[in-house]
Amino acid sequence: MADRTRPSGLFKNVNAKIASIPMILTALCVFLGGTLWTVVYSFTDSKLLPRLRFVGLDQYERLWSAPRWLVSIENLAVYGVLSLILSLVIGFVLAALLDQKIRFENTFRTIFLYPFALSFVVTGLVWQWILNPQFGIQHIVRSLGFESFTFDPLYNADIVMYGILIAGLWQGTGLVMCLMLAGLRGIDEDIWKAARVDGIPMWKTYLFIVIPMMRPVFITTLVIITSGIVKLYDLVVAQTGGGPGNASEVPAKYVYEFMFRAQNLGQGFAASTMMLLSVAIIIIPWAYLEFGGKRRG
Repeated sequence: MADRTRPSGLFKNVNAKIASIPMILTALCVFLGGTLWTVVYSFTDSKLLPRLRFVGLDQYERLWSAPRWLVSIENLAVYGVLSLILSLVIGFVLAALLDQKIRFENTFRTIFLYPFALSFVVTGLVWQWILNPQFGIQHIVRSLGFESFTFDPLYNADIVMYGILIAGLWQGTGLVMCLMLAGLRGIDEDIWKAARVDGIPMWKTYLFIVIPMMRPVFITTLVIITSGIVKLYDLVVAQTGGGPGNASEVPAKYVYEFMFRAQNLGQGFAASTMMLLSVAIIIIPWAYLEFGGKRRG
């Protein structure tokens, strides 16, 4: 017979549920409300101040016909694909090396993770100095006698995004390494012993056994990296300011320029809505695969 004195599920942890009400209301009003407000006003001709004068899809048509926006999308795609691949590869390789129980592991882990503690503005300024041809890497190499050596990615419109990518990888790879290392430390030691007994090469053990077992870690890391890529802004502003010309323009900077400098809120809202859509395209499938699959199981 059921215990009638035991509270039902609705009344369990009442104090915790009451305490969470302000957070839920804040999320609904600020985040969800702000998102809906942005989407609605992206269909208006708002300039300096928001106004409800709808113009249909005019802002989106103007957005996708603007060369500056198309350049920003292309730059973000180049940066995003390379950053995603290189961050995962470098982070996993570093984690695999640290997982070999090497000496001074804590020291190396601190060194690799330290750049992540810096803000993107500081990182951008540091790498702006390092890549400056007047006193950075190019100057140092030329002073050693290699007069023809050229390395000025931040001043070359064709490769400026690769200079920004270097700074981004320097800062973000340490976090990926820590996430991967945590996943590797969760692998049962008996799996490694069985692989060695069976004579399986280490690279095959990683490729066909360890990496598939770390799928949740890879998915979580993928979401973290991708969300950071979409909102790329301060690193670009600190290193190049979007230059030379508009060669390093990115969507987040485009939104800022139109909302706060060009005084064209409608265009900024349309651009930010497209950024929101790109994040939703990433988050929704991930949430479905992670939580929908478990419910079906």
